[in-house]
Amino acid sequence: MSVSLHEPAAAPVSPGAATSLLDAYQPAGDRFLATPHRTLLGRGTAVGIPHDSRPAALRVKETLGALRRSGTAAPVVVGALPFAPDAPAALAVPETVHWAPPLREDPLVALHVPDGADRPEWRVREVPAPEHYGAAVASAVARMRAGEFDKVVLARTLELTSGREPDLPGMLRRLARRDPAGYTFAVPSGPGRTLIGASPELLVARQGGRLTANPLAGSAPRSEDLAEDVRRAVALLESEKDLHEHAVVVAAVREALAPFCTSLKVPERPTLVRTAAMWHLSTTVTGEVADPDEVTALDLASALHPTPAVCGTPTELARRVIAESEPFDRGAYTGMVGWQDADGDGEWVVTIRCAEAEGRTLRLFAGAGVVAASTPEAETAETAAKFRTFLHAVGASL
Repeated sequence: MSVSLHEPAAAPVSPGAATSLLDAYQPAGDRFLATPHRTLLGRGTAVGIPHDSRPAALRVKETLGALRRSGTAAPVVVGALPFAPDAPAALAVPETVHWAPPLREDPLVALHVPDGADRPEWRVREVPAPEHYGAAVASAVARMRAGEFDKVVLARTLELTSGREPDLPGMLRRLARRDPAGYTFAVPSGPGRTLIGASPELLVARQGGRLTANPLAGSAPRSEDLAEDVRRAVALLESEKDLHEHAVVVAAVREALAPFCTSLKVPERPTLVRTAAMWHLSTTVTGEVADPDEVTALDLASALHPTPAVCGTPTELARRVIAESEPFDRGAYTGMVGWQDADGDGEWVVTIRCAEAEGRTLRLFAGAGVVAASTPEAETAETAAKFRTFLHAVGASL
């Protein structure tokens, strides 16, 4: 068994280098990940990461170390970890890994590319129904106002079915071209299943001794009207409810990362980031890792996961509320997807704005952070807005 890697060429950027990897993706065995810093396409599976009682970060580190000692020059693990801590991950070392500069630097990403095939007619089922989701939000708000807990993230799903299997490469291209500066991914998530999406949120990246985390919490839907879009952005920056929700998440990130760092820089106030569908409050946290020879990117990601942005606080109580309130298994949704090399460098992204494909079915996921000031109507509307990213890519609507 051999693993061959093709490292990215240095600048200048070659037009088409990143989009060629995007266009080459095939669901049968490929793993694709585009970030603001690089584009990656893994083909085939050389080694799967075993599932056992040991932490995933340790299993990844041992697998990559063994490959390096056996003569593999630069092995890389790519894949996804689920929301539930004891559920199996879908991580593997591809047979080959091709790298390119980021999609956002490839001028060809702006070109219109025809779909190439008619999009299927979708049957859409909301799980739970909006009224049941609103009732779950109302119940959680009542419990928070009674002092039981501080925050919970409640999700809902859309089940899309059609008469034929979906065109996953076409979906991936539309997702990537709509937000080329974000994090776009398509990886196997289990037998016969593919996780595909476009997340705005970096959980954590490590490059040498430097880490970066970018928690997002507090959101507002975009508007096609420029004046209204700006008004919504300003209102989000001034929203007491959203600023509180964001501060809870940032505090949790600081607390989780501090033990691993000699220094940690956390801005006092959030800024705004935008996707094609949403505005988000954003804080970029940076730090210096105390022992980069021991602490890998996945160690840091595992210490952070799950943040209050995808679960709630206190964490274990929020997990129980989620289990009681959501009539489905989250699976990979609100887990993490990314890559790591044998040096411990890597990028791990929060698995949101995504869907899981299996046969002729797509299951889309969206969640909203519920705090004491939340209302069922606002959180239901927020999840509907977040669904727009993927609905646009598949040609469906609510």
